[in-house]
Amino acid sequence: MSDSPSTESQPSYVKLAMRNMVQKRLTSLKHFFLTTVGLLAVLVGLAYLTR
Repeated sequence: MSDSPSTESQPSYVKLAMRNMVQKRLTSLKHFFLTTVGLLAVLVGLAYLTR
């Protein structure tokens, strides 16, 4: 319980990430869709190679 004040004074990484996502919504959405498309491409490519 002694480390509770120190973690309370500094914002958590999750809070910082969520604030950053809200402020930079377009960039976050672009990266999310690029990641999704890339992951789908890898999965489809592996499925094609291992058929």
